[in-house]
Amino acid sequence: MKQEYRLDPIDLRIVNALQQDGALSHAELGERVGTSAASCWRRIKALEAAGILTATVRLVDPHKIGRGVNVFCNIRVRHHAQEGRRPFEEFVRARPEVVECFSMSGEWDYLLRIVVADVADYESFLMHTLLEHPAVGAASSHFALSMTKYTTALPVG
Repeated sequence: MKQEYRLDPIDLRIVNALQQDGALSHAELGERVGTSAASCWRRIKALEAAGILTATVRLVDPHKIGRGVNVFCNIRVRHHAQEGRRPFEEFVRARPEVVECFSMSGEWDYLLRIVVADVADYESFLMHTLLEHPAVGAASSHFALSMTKYTTALPVG
């Protein structure tokens, strides 16, 4: 079992601040959390080494790049053996329109969040790509009408 990394109050403030703005300099971060830039740098390195802080990315407004339609697609696979699921999971990882994929309990095996330009774009992906994959037995699609909440920030301390 993995040992849990203990976050002290400064670590918690650092994690929360970086979840809000990953582009903060160490000096700006130090001011926000009440410590020096050097201390922030050391703590960030320790949090990265512990696997708590991972990739630093910039979020993109999907509407500004013509990808404003979110589709949630439930997938049922034909076979549940790992050798049947592995190729599907590799396929999903390689598809840029699939931005999230969860292996699920219950009636459906996977839940995908797919971002596309419009309904026609999704239909093409669904009919000519997703349903053509040999592991896919069935799919059920749900279009998001609007987004009430979106965050990448996890609740910490």
